[in-house]
Amino acid sequence: MSAWLPSAPCSPRSCVDATAPAAAAPRAVLRLAALLALVVTGTVLSPVVCRLPVPSRERIIRAWCRTVVRAAGVRVRTSGAAPSHGGLLMVANHISWLDIPLLAAVRPGRMLAKIEVRQWPLAGALTARSGALFIDRDRLRALPDTVAKIADGLRAGSAVVVFPEGSTWCGRAQGHFRRAAFQAALDADVPVQPVRLHYRDEGGTASTAPAFVGSDSLLSSLWRVLSARRLVAEVRVAPVLVPGAGTDRRDLALDAQRALELPEDGPAHRP
Repeated sequence: MSAWLPSAPCSPRSCVDATAPAAAAPRAVLRLAALLALVVTGTVLSPVVCRLPVPSRERIIRAWCRTVVRAAGVRVRTSGAAPSHGGLLMVANHISWLDIPLLAAVRPGRMLAKIEVRQWPLAGALTARSGALFIDRDRLRALPDTVAKIADGLRAGSAVVVFPEGSTWCGRAQGHFRRAAFQAALDADVPVQPVRLHYRDEGGTASTAPAFVGSDSLLSSLWRVLSARRLVAEVRVAPVLVPGAGTDRRDLALDAQRALELPEDGPAHRP
């Protein structure tokens, strides 16, 4: 367990929906080929895209991220919208590796990611090139420096994406928001954008198939998503929270949780 971030009790054995039958393998292989082609293309073209004017660059990134999610076989339903410019701390609950392209499709930004993501094949290099802020979660002393880097990015007009639960949860269970990242929004005097992510099957039942939890490997989680049928990702963008006079990071964290209907005092299970 990290020295300062929580570890979710969710595990692949107890929380994650069963994988699809072997008959789904051909469909999954086709989706995997499409997904790899998109990631390789994105990695190769990212230096060129980064040189484009911001509006053009962000349009391309949003379209690419939506295409990545659809290539994985996941339909997307989005409600609400984020401000298109200016510093913004985007906070969301965390379930899956799919959360990253889903949030970038709302508004591209700098991701706060655990340092292990650097080692992911292809996706690690792409994440690094996107300007991600990497954090060593086992080093408590690194926390003030991380908060300062987030605040610098916000002052520069970037969106910075943070998962304040500090760990992935299965989607039926959620954690509560840790407060540290909210201090960066206060220091930079920028609004907070809460976003709620939820995965369901086509009939509307909550699905944990996309969950990337516990001892699960990225490959196992990826294959589960690719072989699933009719997954739907719901992205609910809540109204921005503008810190007022006297607001502290605890207030902001609680307000964000309430906006997304997440538990305030600890883990909870919801349908």
